[in-house]
Amino acid sequence: MYFAIHALDRADAGGLRAETRSSHREYVNGFDVIFGGPLLDEDGSMCGSLLVVDLPSIEAAREFADGDPYVVAGLFARSSVTGFDLLVGPT
Repeated sequence: MYFAIHALDRADAGGLRAETRSSHREYVNGFDVIFGGPLLDEDGSMCGSLLVVDLPSIEAAREFADGDPYVVAGLFARSSVTGFDLLVGPT
């Protein structure tokens, strides 16, 4: 089942995203990520993340999200994990 993980950076996160990016990428590459990437603000600066993952349950998706080095480092002000129905795009 697909799950969307939507997260917005803390305003005071500063360089935390850059500091943890390589460990974040290594972590997510170990899972079945359908697509994902950084969210961008009006200036084109990274301000959050969006990932769609294929996992067996909402609990597994929450565990995946909670284990992300970005989450462990405290990068996000808020985040959500919801079911996702892929109707258009990569299959």
